[in-house]
Amino acid sequence: MHYFKSIILFFSLLLLLSNCKGGKLPGADARKVPYSAEERVKRNIEQGKGFRLNNLVEKRGGGDFEFASSNELWRASLDVIDFMPLASANYSGGMIITDWYSDTNNSNESIKLTIRFLTNEIRSDALRIKVFYRTCKENLQCTVIEKDGPLNIELKKEILKIATKYKKESDKKNFKEYTGKVKKKPKD
Repeated sequence: MHYFKSIILFFSLLLLLSNCKGGKLPGADARKVPYSAEERVKRNIEQGKGFRLNNLVEKRGGGDFEFASSNELWRASLDVIDFMPLASANYSGGMIITDWYSDTNNSNESIKLTIRFLTNEIRSDALRIKVFYRTCKENLQCTVIEKDGPLNIELKKEILKIATKYKKESDKKNFKEYTGKVKKKPKD
């Protein structure tokens, strides 16, 4: 019985190995793989096969974290449009999208804002704001159009003004006066 099991196992392995590519075991062809580790890493990243921890390893510090609460443009934008309901706020994607908002005086018209952050720096070209207007007739027949106008300009001005104020407050809070003295590390 033991002899019979061994024969079945042997033929099963033989069948399995014969179904591999041309009888070869799966693996990399040494002629197609670069010898240098840097070349292999570069090739794998280009092909989307891996990731790199260089930035985390080389800094050797507390890290370079950017949270929404530390980004002045983000905070200022949310403060300026805080009266509007948000449909989506994606900090990592750099986008705020509001839901349709209508004033109680004219319920047939509503607006929707899209704010895209192009950089974290407080500059006039750091934001792209789009304003969409929706006008609805009876039976929910609505038309939506995007308009460039004074509302875009006013929103951008207000966001930049508040972001500048936040930046000054942050700089003032984090300011440390230079005394010219170097702190010595205590000896163990």
